[in-house]
Amino acid sequence: MRLRLVVQPESRAKGIPRAASMTPWVRAALAGSGRGTAAVTVRVVDEAESALLNKRYRGKRGPTNVLSFSYDLPHGMPGLAGDIVICAPLLLREALEQGIPPRAHWAHLVVHGILHLRGHDHIRERDAEVMEALETRILKRLGFPNPYL
Repeated sequence: MRLRLVVQPESRAKGIPRAASMTPWVRAALAGSGRGTAAVTVRVVDEAESALLNKRYRGKRGPTNVLSFSYDLPHGMPGLAGDIVICAPLLLREALEQGIPPRAHWAHLVVHGILHLRGHDHIRERDAEVMEALETRILKRLGFPNPYL
């Protein structure tokens, strides 16, 4: 699958990975997803924008670490299109609280967001187990630890 990745760093947080760093994470999460083009935007925001989007699209208060928005492609066009929104300050706070390197948490949330774009979710327990196992395998191949330990 060809990849068109755009990173929009709208946050003032330090250490936001560049598109070149995110590309292998996105590609790993897209592996086996078929032919065509993946058009993905990763928007990196602060808590205010994350909270606004979380309220508007999920009906939940406060910021969240990652949101995914999948878009339909024209009929018959192979591929995947969507946006991932990552709240940088929340991601950095979570990494500190969990005692993990921020880069590992960035990779995890990018992979998590791509899997949502591919149709995975974690609402039901069985679906969560499947998604978490897939995330863990992908992250291991990328050299990152299991985020669920």
